[in-house]
Amino acid sequence: MPSTFVLVHGAWHGGWGWVRLAALLRAQGHTVFAPTLTGLGERSHLIRPDIDATLHIADIVNVIRYERLSDIVLVGHSYGGCVVSGVAEVVPDKIKSIVFLDAFIPDDGDATVDLVQPAVKEIILANAARGETTVPVRDAAAFNVNEKDRACVDALALPQPIGTMIEKLKLTGARDRIAKKTYIRATGYPNVSFEAAHARAKAEGWRTYEVPCGHNVMIDEPARLAEILNEVA
Repeated sequence: MPSTFVLVHGAWHGGWGWVRLAALLRAQGHTVFAPTLTGLGERSHLIRPDIDATLHIADIVNVIRYERLSDIVLVGHSYGGCVVSGVAEVVPDKIKSIVFLDAFIPDDGDATVDLVQPAVKEIILANAARGETTVPVRDAAAFNVNEKDRACVDALALPQPIGTMIEKLKLTGARDRIAKKTYIRATGYPNVSFEAAHARAKAEGWRTYEVPCGHNVMIDEPARLAEILNEVA
């Protein structure tokens, strides 16, 4: 049965990261939206100092509203887990299934900087203290992207607006009231933050999967990811 997927990318990335997955899903008859968040990718010309998580949440909410979407499968990769958690607060009635793809699972009052690994947290906080408006790109090798795709990912990734990392989210638990919740862990990317999120999802009774690849599952293993998304839709 055809579904509607809304795919939300992670930090430093853009809608470009979903191209392979989106092609597979569309070939199967699904409708797919893979918007780029403000200040990144093809929307990099909109970069400005006050971009925060609330704006990125609004980016996705407005796609859902103005494309008149309902019964969606909402997928958040990495930082995108914070975005989709915020989206669930605004349009919970439009979401039939929510998927966290090697992503953060924030609670009320969390900022992304509170959830990242210690070394990344230090970089973000140091940049904030200096008044920087962005966080430098992490290269593809750091995410264990497969070697043949690293140069392409590095060419397209851009600095992340720092406000998106330090704004504390206001969450009331709307995400947790969505009936279908899934966590997909990329086991080829060692990361204490995502290990903790995966363990939490298991403990809370979510459907969980493991894929043996780097952090960017949609680039490394798009066919396997398409299979999983069809199952959880």
